[in-house]
Amino acid sequence: MMYAPSEISVEIGQKVQRRRLAMNLTQVDAAARAGVSYRTWRRLETEGKASIDDLVRAAVALRCEQDLFTLFPEPVASSMDALLEQNRMTERTASKRRRRAVSRIPS
Repeated sequence: MMYAPSEISVEIGQKVQRRRLAMNLTQVDAAARAGVSYRTWRRLETEGKASIDDLVRAAVALRCEQDLFTLFPEPVASSMDALLEQNRMTERTASKRRRRAVSRIPS
């Protein structure tokens, strides 16, 4: 089923509100936890409008940031060659991250 972007945004805002209420937080408290203004939080809940950064902050404040990593799953490989290429790309990316992490360790 296809949804309009505005429908998705509103639904996400409603989910944020339900999660906040389940945690017994006021909008003011949730906004403070997230490091956003009350107006920004209210707009997120009522209109589903927020920047990506504000949405991430809301997810962290509501303790569901791990769910953000499942938003855009890797596409399924269409062949064995494509699967091998995906694995090579994943390993290259991981290797670069490890090198950057090692270079940041103070001597």
